Amino acid sequence: MPVHQNALASRPGQRGVALVFTLCLLLVILLLGVSAAQMALLGEKAARGERDRHTAFHAAEEALMDAERDIEGQPAAPGRSAMFAPDSAAGFAADCGEQPGLCLPATGSAPPVWLVKDLAADDEGVGTTVAYGRFTGAAMQTGQGFLPFRRPRYLIELLPFHAPGEEAGAAAPASYLYRVTAIGFGANGDTQVVLQTYYRKQPAGVAP
Repeated sequence: MPVHQNALASRPGQRGVALVFTLCLLLVILLLGVSAAQMALLGEKAARGERDRHTAFHAAEEALMDAERDIEGQPAAPGRSAMFAPDSAAGFAADCGEQPGLCLPATGSAPPVWLVKDLAADDEGVGTTVAYGRFTGAAMQTGQGFLPFRRPRYLIELLPFHAPGEEAGAAAPASYLYRVTAIGFGANGDTQVVLQTYYRKQPAGVAP
């Protein structure tokens, strides 16, 4: 009989240990679930960020091409193409103060113009960057879904050009090429990509 009473007395303690064990197991499962959910959210956020960066990248590429159309002009809409003669600096000024987005290069040890200017500034005045399509008439949808938050912009700097094997000197005829810097925006306006290219307009009648 005493043995039977000891066995009955031990059961509440066993039930208490099992309860604690079950609670610990549930806590571990809960922590694993929370960790998995956080990892899933971080993965989704990273995917959205990468997709937005691609949107901004393609928008900046489109701005570079729009700048080339601005330089070359089109038969039906030449735009500013007359300002981009390969041997002319007309229209370009220090601080881009003559024509929108047309800049003379920085002098001496000054940083390049494209680093000094606020490429993202949404201003259509003289001395600013140029919005996509302003001088070419090209259109771009923006501000909806995964489309760019707003139109990309570009800046054109005039640089001296010397053909391979040609020595730079006072007697050499003036010749120029253009450094084009473009900024594109993702669906989130804070996502920005800056691209840069060099472009030279060939004289009339000369094959590129």
